[in-house]
Amino acid sequence: MTGVAFEPVTPLDPNPFKNALDAAGAALDRADRAERAFAEHKGGLVEMMVERAGADVLLQLATAAAQRTTQAVSTLLGIQV
Repeated sequence: MTGVAFEPVTPLDPNPFKNALDAAGAALDRADRAERAFAEHKGGLVEMMVERAGADVLLQLATAAAQRTTQAVSTLLGIQV
């Protein structure tokens, strides 16, 4: 293959995806603690609902990121060279 120049490929940084998963896990832990505190009459209903809603949003974001990543990898693997 003469005359063909390939540019080096820079690997993607995995930290943003890892950070999103870590944030979702931490939010779920906070929601569990808030629910436990409410069940033990040591926490409020509003706090519990806010923590659960925040955890649900972060979990949806992490799921969407995973789906997009899977779709991108699937597209790349389907390209015929």
